[in-house]
Formats: sequence, C-alpha cells, structure tokens
Amino acid sequence: MRMRSSAAYLALFVGLSVTLAGCGYFNQIRAMKAFKDGNKAYAASDWRVAINKYEEASQLTANDTSCEWCPAIYFYLANSYDNMYRPACKGEPANDALMDKAVANYKLASEKLTEESQPKRSLALEFLVAAYGPDKLADPTQAEPVVQKMISLAPNEPTNYFQLAKIYEDSGEYQLAEETYLKGRDAKPNDPAVYLTVAGYYNRQGDFDKLIENIRKNIELEPNNPEAHYRLATYSWDKASRDFRLSDKEKMEIILSGLESVNKALQIKPDYVEAWNRRATLHYMRKEYAQSMEDIRQVLIREPRHFGAMSGLGMILQEFGDEKRALDAFRRALEVNPHLPKIDEMVKGLAEKVEGRGI
Repeated sequence: MRMRSSAAYLALFVGLSVTLAGCGYFNQIRAMKAFKDGNKAYAASDWRVAINKYEEASQLTANDTSCEWCPAIYFYLANSYDNMYRPACKGEPANDALMDKAVANYKLASEKLTEESQPKRSLALEFLVAAYGPDKLADPTQAEPVVQKMISLAPNEPTNYFQLAKIYEDSGEYQLAEETYLKGRDAKPNDPAVYLTVAGYYNRQGDFDKLIENIRKNIELEPNNPEAHYRLATYSWDKASRDFRLSDKEKMEIILSGLESVNKALQIKPDYVEAWNRRATLHYMRKEYAQSMEDIRQVLIREPRHFGAMSGLGMILQEFGDEKRALDAFRRALEVNPHLPKIDEMVKGLAEKVEGRGI
C-alpha cells in the first residue's frame, strides 16, 4: 500500500511539474543526465564521448532561457573540441573544423556565462583568446577585441592588459605594446610581479635601463626576497658579458652593480648556491680570481655536482697555467654533464698537453 501511495504521489508531482513547466522541465532533466555523462567522459579525457553528450545536452536546452546551469554546457563542449584539435594537423579540414566548433561554443559560453557562474565568463574569454593564438588559429585581430572585453570586465586585472600587450608586441606594434604593458603595471602598482612582466618586455626589446628600472622597483616591493636581488645580478652579468658596445668603464660599473645585488641575496640567504656561483662569475669578469675561486669552493661545498662551478674552476686554473688541475676540473664537469658546450674540446686539447698524444 505504501508503495502504491508513493507512486501515486510521484505521479501527482510529475503531473503538476508538467503543468507548471511543460516540456522544458523534462528536457532539463534529460539534459542534466547527458551533462553528467559528458562530465564523466571529460574527466577521463574521452573527448568524443564528452562532445556527444554535451551536444545532446545543448540541443535539449537550446531554447530554455530559465536554465541557470545550462551555459556551462557550452564551455565544456568548446573545451572538448579544443582538446581534440591537433596543431600538427592544422590545414586538414576535419581537424580545422574542431577548432571552428570550439570557437563557436566559447563565444556562446562567453555570452551566456556571468562572473558569478561556474565556470566564469572570463574563463571562456581566456580560452577563446588562446584559440586565436599562434599554435591554433593564429589570428591576433580576432583575439584583440576579446581581450579588450576582458579588460572592460576586470579593469584592475593586470594579466588582461599584459595579454593584449603581447598581441601588440607579436604584431610589431611596439609603441602600443609598451603603453599597454604600462597600463597593466599601473593597474596594480603594489604587486611586485607586474614589474617583472614589464621588465621582461624591455629585456626582449633590448632596453637595459628600463629593464633595470622595473627590476629595482620589484626589489623595493620585496626587499627580503633573495631571488629579487639575484635576478638583478643576473641581468647585470648578462649585459656585461654580451653587449660588446660597452666601454670598459661601463662594463665594470654594471658588474659592480651586479656584485652589490648578489651580495644582498647572500646576506638574506647564505646557502643560495646559484648566488654563490653568480658571484664567482662576476668576480672572474673583474679578474678577481682568488675571490672567484673562494666562491666556487662555497658552491661545491653545497652542491658537489655543480658542473658550472667545476667548469669555472677549470677556466681559472687554466688562466693560472695549472693545466693538470684544470683538466681534472673539466673532466669532473663532463662526468656530471657530458654535453657542456666547448668543454669537451678543451679537455681534448689539455689532455694532449698534459698526458701527451696516445700511441
């Protein structure tokens, strides 16, 4: 009796639901099941099954404006097509059609989702921009308005400006790129990370002064971060070692700046192996071989298999004319990393001098 009563109650409830919601109610239930099945396939990276289920769910709710969870269908459908796309097969009609469908559904998702929904509208826009990226559709003109929309939705989010700036940079519009990078930096001026992004742009443009200006601002905001000081030392080393236009005086000034920075890094973190190694290199560039060898010793105490330090030790010993110990240092470096550029040739040359030619 109870079972029959429950069945009768369920029939009454369903009948009332049909009266209130009509076919849309049943379609939502069927769509929800298809969506859940699609999610299981999605989690298992079974993109074909996921697409079939998401397509079924989207068709069942296509004209249902009351369904609050339905916009998520379009995002996961788009992403499933996106995951099936193979950049290596670009130009093949069936493969290209996958990305076209991904874009169409990302667009639908971005129109239907909100910033309060899961997933958020901004995530759909982010994936849409990626679809226009160089490894997929390679269409920055389509990406630009999408990123501008992202900026309008979140004007205080630096990453959106940086994404737009990178589009301009890759298109060779460097003035627009710089202006947009700076807008991103100014959107969150107390965030140390934004200065690193801008510094990266100036590094790619070869503008050392503006690069260092932004690195120093990063240091101001996190003065107790040893990596911040090490980063400045590394950029100083790179400039001094690669820019042959520098006068000797300019080079020494940059190296001294690098030494000052790496000293601060070591004050904060005395066991910072790469900082010891960087300081050894900077001392070597100033021909301060005793200091450089002491720093190398500190590196090898902390990391006995540091092939860079072993190679540096070999270079110094060779400068001193101690070819036997230099050969030993180079061989130790090659034992750790057999693919060190030029070191194997140096070993061959030194071995002939120290050990003589083989018979």
